[in-house]
Amino acid sequence: MGFTVDSELFAQFPELCFGLVVARNVNNEGESAVLRELLMAQVEATHRELAGSNVRHHPRIAAWREAFRKLDYNPNRFPPSIEALAKRIAKRAQFPSINKVVDLVNSLSLKYVLPMGAHDLDKIEGDMQVRFTNGGEVFTPFGGEERERVEAGEVVYTDDEEICTRRWVWRQGERSKVEPASKTILFPIDGFYGVSEEEVRAAREELAALLTEHTGAQVSTYWLDVDHPAVEFT
Repeated sequence: MGFTVDSELFAQFPELCFGLVVARNVNNEGESAVLRELLMAQVEATHRELAGSNVRHHPRIAAWREAFRKLDYNPNRFPPSIEALAKRIAKRAQFPSINKVVDLVNSLSLKYVLPMGAHDLDKIEGDMQVRFTNGGEVFTPFGGEERERVEAGEVVYTDDEEICTRRWVWRQGERSKVEPASKTILFPIDGFYGVSEEEVRAAREELAALLTEHTGAQVSTYWLDVDHPAVEFT
């Protein structure tokens, strides 16, 4: 099993980079007071930083809005996930605790102002891919049961069977969501050289360390860019 990025995407965004963490033997059952408090502290810190501001102007959010425009996605209608998260916290310093892994992803996503995903690899068929759709692929919205068909030309996270995240980093679906029983998890962190590569590397390393400490996971880290567009998980 591996992770591949379509050369067509790099042709449009040669500055694109990905930090990956693969965690195995994750203990995501029960609660962690430490991770819950980490999330709450970061929510409060982000609220203090962003309250009263226009989060769209944050340089790492603005870069995603520009990327979406380049792909003809209206970022006002389809905001990048990090924008939606930051905007919510800027308005109100409250956010629910979900489970250990999701709490950790949300806290680090806010800390580094980056879109971060989490996909249960035991639910994945074949490789995880970031590519343009061919047309006719299916997607099940988060919390839903009915599949929807996706037109050609949309950037998605997908496996061989179903789309996992639509419009690149807009909305993750039901396909690979992380639940308390999830044991093997892929965490992709998307960024751009010249804008956020340092934050992507820092978030990757902190995520790996915290997963090891608080979930007992064995972790591997990877880096993808235009010169290294694919990796096999070891």
